[in-house]
Amino acid sequence: MHSETLSPVMSDALVILGAAGIVIPLFARFRITPVIGFILVGLLVGPYGLGGMVYEHEWLFYVTITDPERLEPFAELGIILLLFTIGLELSFNRLWAMRKLVFGLGALELLVISTLLAAFLSMMGQFWTGAVGLGLALALSSTALVLPMTGTQTPVGRAALSMLLFEDIAIVPIIFMLGAMAPYAQADGLNGLFDTVWQGLLVVIAMMVIGRFALPRLFAQAARTKSPEVFLGATLLVVIGASLATALVGLSPIVGALLAGLLIAETEYHAEVAGIMEPFKGLALGVFLLTVGMGIDVRTIWENLGSIALAVVAVLTLKAIVTGVLLRLMGARRSTATETGILMASPSETTLIVLAAASSALLIQPGTAQFWQIVTAIGLTITPLLARLGQVVARRVEPQPKFEGFSEDGEEPRVIILGFGRVGRLVADMLTRHDQPYLAIDSDADLIERCKREGYKAVFGNAARADVLERLGVERAPAVILTMDEPILAQRITRKLRSAYPDLPIVARARDSIHAAELYKAGASTAVPETLESSLQLSEAVLVDLGVPMGPVIASIHEKRDEFRERIRQGAALEHKPKLRTSTAES
Repeated sequence: MHSETLSPVMSDALVILGAAGIVIPLFARFRITPVIGFILVGLLVGPYGLGGMVYEHEWLFYVTITDPERLEPFAELGIILLLFTIGLELSFNRLWAMRKLVFGLGALELLVISTLLAAFLSMMGQFWTGAVGLGLALALSSTALVLPMTGTQTPVGRAALSMLLFEDIAIVPIIFMLGAMAPYAQADGLNGLFDTVWQGLLVVIAMMVIGRFALPRLFAQAARTKSPEVFLGATLLVVIGASLATALVGLSPIVGALLAGLLIAETEYHAEVAGIMEPFKGLALGVFLLTVGMGIDVRTIWENLGSIALAVVAVLTLKAIVTGVLLRLMGARRSTATETGILMASPSETTLIVLAAASSALLIQPGTAQFWQIVTAIGLTITPLLARLGQVVARRVEPQPKFEGFSEDGEEPRVIILGFGRVGRLVADMLTRHDQPYLAIDSDADLIERCKREGYKAVFGNAARADVLERLGVERAPAVILTMDEPILAQRITRKLRSAYPDLPIVARARDSIHAAELYKAGASTAVPETLESSLQLSEAVLVDLGVPMGPVIASIHEKRDEFRERIRQGAALEHKPKLRTSTAES
């Protein structure tokens, strides 16, 4: 009866959205990552939980998911979007600077851990081909979970990123190697690997060349429409198109997604793209985590509790020790090596893919594959706990240095200019003249293109969006300057900034004294009325022409400016007192 009233797709959508609406706020209240919540919900509503009781209690159909395979395309989309946003945080210059870490540390970490695991499993009775497949699968770590916890700017994040990038690159040759090791498939596997390598290389080069010229023009056209929907459509077109292009030649779709992110990161639209994609990435990643939870069979875990617990502890311990030691040998701090090693001990979502490839190649038995799938699911579930453990142990091993006003990648904090018209460019010129770093943001795509050609440091974005400002580093900015000629928008942005950053200096352009008073009430540190400045400039010009010495003129101008600003501030403060509101008309 339920199939006539509600389709399985609608039922699954109800469960997913319900989980997102309940899990995220509930776990945020207790300051627990929603990763655990999504996995536990997947376990509860999946086929090994309440989903297995649908035939006994038909009403459970509406709150459970009986076929996890229906969610796999959405879970894959979540991973693709995640890798795309990671690419947005990088750049080709930064990747080139990290090449020694990626192909040095990353390759060494994967090779050493997989070799040790394969040797141990072989000694335990696993045939050597299956041991190699299992070793490679279990040596991988979770890009989807690790990087959102660490970011890519911290020392831990950079170390993890270098290893995870190499693992993502190595997935394709690993899968083809397993195919080559399969019975009667050696020749086809090697030929397939060769074809994938040269075809994939051609596709990547073509994407890089075309993307350099096409993407700025595509997003410029989307930005001119002033429509978030068009901008989102253009972004999804690029991500999905790049993923399909690499998938068609045998590469993983996540390679295309990462490359698309890297290409967009080179344009002035990267902050706006990252902000507009954030909600979709989080929801799709939640779907992936639900599928992980659905693969956990509690009864099987209970029946094999001892061996599963031993396997989890052994794999995590080995990976943590090897990764930490390698990082120390590469010159990392003790705290960084410790925290990164413990966090990278977690398995990966791609471990499940490699296990499936090894099983289909007949390198391991189905029962063995299921055992390690459960170990992987448990490892993914406790990844947030590993992150917390790594932080605690790292602080015990070595106290963290104090923050000294510089970002983790060595870049100086910079002034953020919101609005980059005539006034904004003049402010930028003065900052440059006095060697003060800045970054401007404006929603006019043509203006940004022109300013970039003229050498200004400017990006496209919607300054009213808090997530866009966060990505530009507003929390580290020495000051924020609002120069847009939109009074209501300026007041709204000022209020949001003051609420989020109580100590942030906010300097705002005002049309007149009334608007300046409103900006002071919203939280501006300084509001500069245009009418006041024009009057002061006229007075200065007249006094100088009359022969008054420049020094006294400038001193009196500053005195009058300070006097006028103080009067505006006092008027704004008085309006906050209800009993005095009727007396402000005189101002």
